[in-house]
Amino acid sequence: MIDVVLADDHPVVRAGLRAVVDSHDDMQVVHESATAEALLDWLRDGDTADVILMDLRFGTTAMGGVEATGAIVETYAVPVLVVTMYGSDADILAAIESGATGYVLKDAPTEELARAIRSAAAGEMSFGAAVQQRIFGRMRAPEQNLSARELEVLGLVAAGRSNDAIARELFLSVATVKSHLAHINTKLGTQSRTGAVAVARDRGML
Repeated sequence: MIDVVLADDHPVVRAGLRAVVDSHDDMQVVHESATAEALLDWLRDGDTADVILMDLRFGTTAMGGVEATGAIVETYAVPVLVVTMYGSDADILAAIESGATGYVLKDAPTEELARAIRSAAAGEMSFGAAVQQRIFGRMRAPEQNLSARELEVLGLVAAGRSNDAIARELFLSVATVKSHLAHINTKLGTQSRTGAVAVARDRGML
């Protein structure tokens, strides 16, 4: 039996995920958390599971799914399968770099989610079909893809940060930030910050 934990701030989503898990004889939900902090508290108390289904956004709480995934993988070695509505390059790369075992979108077929849970429990990487398409797309056109750091910089630009603010937040020099922006414009074929953000959003990168 695969013990599954649900980490999502929406009760309706948790109910839907529980229904999917409980409809299979080889898996069961053993715990639910509405925040990443509550999930980490549960793990610190000595509880554990075979797979954690992790959302990327938890409302206004301080900790997001990527940060929580990194802490869980490093400290508790429990496989984390990201189950979210966010499928941008930036989100996928951040989750993978944090140590997520897999990534599935919430609108994926129920059997796709069940297969991903089994794969995660077995220690295998598993990505939903839509996520695989984005990953393969990056592989087919590497010269047009932004690195994880470039996506991070552009994400802060999209959030309205200045070069100075980005430099402080990412512990970079302003010159390095400007260099990243120059590379971003070259890769996307744009000539401005706003143009780069618009193209990146249109391509599903942000």
